[in-house]
Amino acid sequence: MKFKFDWFLKGMLIAVALAFLWPAPGAKGGFLHPELLNKIGIALVFFLNGLGLSLAALKDGALRWRVHLLIQGCTFLVFPLLGWGLLKLSGGWLSPDLQTGFFYLCALPSTVSSSVALTVAARGNVPVAVFNATLSSLIGVVLTPLWMAWILGQSGGDFNVGPVIIDLLLWLVLPLVLGQLARPLLATWATRHKARIQIVDRLTILTLVYTSFADTVQQGVWSHYGPLVLVETVVGASLLFFIVLSLTRWLARVLGLPMAEQIAAVFCGSKKTLASGVPMAHLIFGANPALGLILLPIMIYHPLQLAVGGVLAQHWAGRPARD
Repeated sequence: MKFKFDWFLKGMLIAVALAFLWPAPGAKGGFLHPELLNKIGIALVFFLNGLGLSLAALKDGALRWRVHLLIQGCTFLVFPLLGWGLLKLSGGWLSPDLQTGFFYLCALPSTVSSSVALTVAARGNVPVAVFNATLSSLIGVVLTPLWMAWILGQSGGDFNVGPVIIDLLLWLVLPLVLGQLARPLLATWATRHKARIQIVDRLTILTLVYTSFADTVQQGVWSHYGPLVLVETVVGASLLFFIVLSLTRWLARVLGLPMAEQIAAVFCGSKKTLASGVPMAHLIFGANPALGLILLPIMIYHPLQLAVGGVLAQHWAGRPARD
């Protein structure tokens, strides 16, 4: 499985470039009315996620508790602790908003589609990947804002978690539940039009990326930073990724997991979701003018995890059948 610079990654670059060239429509008060557009977009993304989420598929991998503890522990404990350590080590090197962005990356749940797709390509344990990728996205609704409340409280920031949880329930959990409830009526239609649904989903996320950066540009946030901020983000995201990748693989070996489960653990435990991360950021950080800077680490991390994951999947797919 080779890494492809697909239309979605190209779309992210175009959305960011458009935000810098023409920020007014997507900034606060612009004619796109981002305050309303973003909420509708978030609800649409999670309704489609709920529509495509087969909870029945979780049963196949539910009993393998050791690998589940490893994956969820890496996602919601090891990753945030590494992020906290990075913030302590970086000291004054990173701007406060970029520090928030790095910890937000670490607090996010795992991906669903790419974790499962890479596990399939590498001949790993697919039921384990499906179970943990789905479970991670559900746990993240609660743990991600709680982790952000803790880290922002540590830095002396004012973060009222109550309204954030209400927003998450209203614009994220409710559409997800409605999508699930609609499955008996629309599951066959959704399966038949899966490719088109994915395009709508990705275009919605690109719209959210545009509005995130447009407001940041309009508020003049980027004028305070030079090209160095991009270099810092690439280095930090790469460091985090390879530490977690190596640690997850080592722990899977220590636990004596079969190779197929090790593969699922590595792919699920090292991934972070951009698809859910962008909408959640709008709900957690609200009208923060530095939202584009906060999202920069996950936007760098996303293509990195796909590129390295594709190489690993290709390598593991060629192992002897007896493994």
